[in-house]
Amino acid sequence: MAREYVDKADGQIWRYTNHGIKALLGNETKRAARILCTLGALENIGFIANMSTMILYFHLVMYFDVSTSANTLTNFLGSTFLLTILGGFISDTYLNRLYTCLIFGLLELLGLMMITIQAYSDNLQPEDCGKPSCIKGGESFMFYSSLCLLGLGAGGVKGALPALGADQFDSKDPNGEKGVASFFNWYQLSATIGSIIGVTGVVYVGMKKGWHWGFFIGLATAFIGFIILGLGKPFYCIKPLASSPIIKIAQVIVLAIRNRNLSLPENPHQLYEIDDKERDASEERVLHTDQFSVFDKAAILQEGMKPEPWKVCTITQVEEVKILTRMLPIIASTIIMNTCLAQLQTFSVLQGYFMDPQIGSINIPNASIPVIPLFFMSVLIPIYEFLAVPLARKITGHPSGITQLQRVGVGLVLSIISMGIAGIVEVKRRNQALKDPYHPISLFWLSFQYGVFGIADMFAMVGLMEFFYKEAPSGMRSLSTSFALISLSFGYFLSTAFVNIINAVTKNITPSKQGWLYGVDIDHNSLNLFYWFLAILSCLNFANYLYWASWYKCKEQRTESDDDAKEWNGSYNMSKVEAIQE
Repeated sequence: MAREYVDKADGQIWRYTNHGIKALLGNETKRAARILCTLGALENIGFIANMSTMILYFHLVMYFDVSTSANTLTNFLGSTFLLTILGGFISDTYLNRLYTCLIFGLLELLGLMMITIQAYSDNLQPEDCGKPSCIKGGESFMFYSSLCLLGLGAGGVKGALPALGADQFDSKDPNGEKGVASFFNWYQLSATIGSIIGVTGVVYVGMKKGWHWGFFIGLATAFIGFIILGLGKPFYCIKPLASSPIIKIAQVIVLAIRNRNLSLPENPHQLYEIDDKERDASEERVLHTDQFSVFDKAAILQEGMKPEPWKVCTITQVEEVKILTRMLPIIASTIIMNTCLAQLQTFSVLQGYFMDPQIGSINIPNASIPVIPLFFMSVLIPIYEFLAVPLARKITGHPSGITQLQRVGVGLVLSIISMGIAGIVEVKRRNQALKDPYHPISLFWLSFQYGVFGIADMFAMVGLMEFFYKEAPSGMRSLSTSFALISLSFGYFLSTAFVNIINAVTKNITPSKQGWLYGVDIDHNSLNLFYWFLAILSCLNFANYLYWASWYKCKEQRTESDDDAKEWNGSYNMSKVEAIQE
């Protein structure tokens, strides 16, 4: 049964895809959201399992040393999450979000297939040469090609999938706003459940039965997930494509520079804006704000000039660039937290390899230790959604309970605590290893740093994704949702830079003349000092975040002056949309 949307202002009919955005609480919308969450779980099974085991795969099979293994993984993950901006850009402009997920999913499957084949074949693996990296020739081509395809595919999917899910709800409707917030919580929960399966079952199979079996299971579950995604096409609301956000941003910047010597009119309503009947179907009008007035010069229509692209921009177009500019300090303020996360996926996994995996009668693969924060998240997300959010709504009146920026702030504080704990645990582990290497401390000790950071990630990542989706212009929501993952990307790249810089600086001041993180033996490194360095840096970063979070004004806080608002209300009526069911 199809749904159509009729724009009462001009009688134009927009047919989305089958079940429309106004079916907020209908079975179709719920079904579409469940399908997308299912893909989030199935695709994450292999991806998170690979994140947990790849550093060991690099170290034990590809014969990279400790620093090279850590840097290879952080560079791979950084590239993957950086490529989410490509997936977001394409899904906003050239392909819809569903087709973007399917096409990039095919690339991800191809990358998983190649890495599975290399893990299976001894002829495609290097021999130990005693150097930081022993891989070369065809082995190197196969290895790096598989990582490139895997990173490109996973990045494209993760850049489009969250926005596709949130598109199923009408964010302008109060209940729809709650629906968007709930979707991001449930999406995070489904990804967490998939991650739990990955870091327990898949990791166990990979380390006990063979690396290729672990990669193959990730390939199989991702394949099933993309098949389910494709079969769910009749139930999705597919929004119309927008003009290229990159081109629109470039036009504003170029024209603002070109018109830099022009004077702005006293009344902002003298700046150029188009009638709503001429507006792109995917675009919402955005009110003028006084902030970043330098960009307003791009909306000056000079006398005798025809309003054409690259000659003048609309106020809405200018305000969209202002919105993205306001977001930049928020993105930058979360990078250090993700640098801390990178340590739990690299050095902490190596720590676990040299600890006692026996907890009671259970022998836990050391790469499965991330299951601890995932377990906390799987329990806390439903508690947060069903208990904490309704209670907070009654107190604050906010649809999400607390604001998205407050959630991010909680996550940043908890990440500081996690790094402090990590340093203390590493001192205990190293002292015991040097004292009695045959009786290492239990792997359970790592659960403290992982558990605290798991809660931090639950607050920060969901808060960021919801924040960027809600604040973004309607035609840039995939692109802006990927900003949360771009912060992850920069965090991983910064981790690589910190490892290299710390080694370069500290080798000149340590008695051994070796850096804190140098060599293959972490028992003679100073990993604890690196953790504490990140904790101190995170404290400074949190102070920086508080400044920018208080400076940022969310959509509901951004208003024009009363006179401007009256003038705007008198000249502009928003078109109303009705759902006509056939």
